[in-house]
Amino acid sequence: MDYPKIELHVHLEGTVRPHTLLDMAKRNDLPLPVDTVDDLRKLYEFTDFAHFIEVWILTTNVMRTADDFRQIVVDYAAEAAMHGAVYLEAIFSPIERTLRGVRWDDVFEGYCDGAQQAEEEHGVIVRFTPDSYRGADVERTEDLARRCVAHLDRGVVGLGLGGPEAGFAPQPYAKAFQIAKAGGLASVPHAGEAAGADSVRETLEALGADRIRHGVRAIDDADLMTELADRRIVLDVCPTSNLRTRSYPDLHNHPLPRLIEAGIPCTLNTDDPAMFSTDLGREHEIARGLGVDPKALFDAGVEGAACDDKTRSRLEAIGAAFDWPTP
Repeated sequence: MDYPKIELHVHLEGTVRPHTLLDMAKRNDLPLPVDTVDDLRKLYEFTDFAHFIEVWILTTNVMRTADDFRQIVVDYAAEAAMHGAVYLEAIFSPIERTLRGVRWDDVFEGYCDGAQQAEEEHGVIVRFTPDSYRGADVERTEDLARRCVAHLDRGVVGLGLGGPEAGFAPQPYAKAFQIAKAGGLASVPHAGEAAGADSVRETLEALGADRIRHGVRAIDDADLMTELADRRIVLDVCPTSNLRTRSYPDLHNHPLPRLIEAGIPCTLNTDDPAMFSTDLGREHEIARGLGVDPKALFDAGVEGAACDDKTRSRLEAIGAAFDWPTP
């Protein structure tokens, strides 16, 4: 499937392949509870979303230095480029790192330096939409928002909110997202993944969301789907992720085709590819199997990207010049 692809929802910490993660743990003297690639893959056999979060925190703790963060970006850009990626809007989670003693500057500078290197070496445009998480300290999230605004000129284009939806309302983080939007950033929170359509609606309103990461539970509310379609709210859909976290039981019942049929623009994404044993090419194979038009996914990526107008024009030109396959 050699056509251009846009990915707007990929957690960089979750792109690190098992052998690299083990090497990183060793050089930073932060041993994991397993020490082989096979055992690490077994650790990634999640029972539910809460278990996934637990393992994610455990494994990402080994990422400590600016060079680690730079390497993560460059490595994933190389992988994504092999599957046709031309633009990535990547997520990283600074609060978890800084709570474990990593310097804010090391996190931001490492990732931003990596984006520059990734484009030079692999031709992939990388922009960033860092995440806070539900349950995080509110003032720390507001600090993150200010730091994101300060790095607008280095490729940071949005602010996100991840973590468990159940029991953690988005309203406490409204001020952080106001800071971000006032500073020129997009609001791109998670919602409607493990929780229902009400979570999508609540997050849209509370955080002024420009795009929703996941959002698949909107399928359960016809009025919400109409609203999303009318407002052109792009959903960043991650089929394999939804299966691996047990948000959906199988691909046959996945709502991606029905969301698109309802007029909602949807992008296709890996979320945490190393942890879910997937890649961008495989996600597109899944989408083709569900009858989804790859050009519609690309166009949704152009529409939903939080990039500047010049970059958007570049992406539009790439899409217009390509001879797209039929669905």
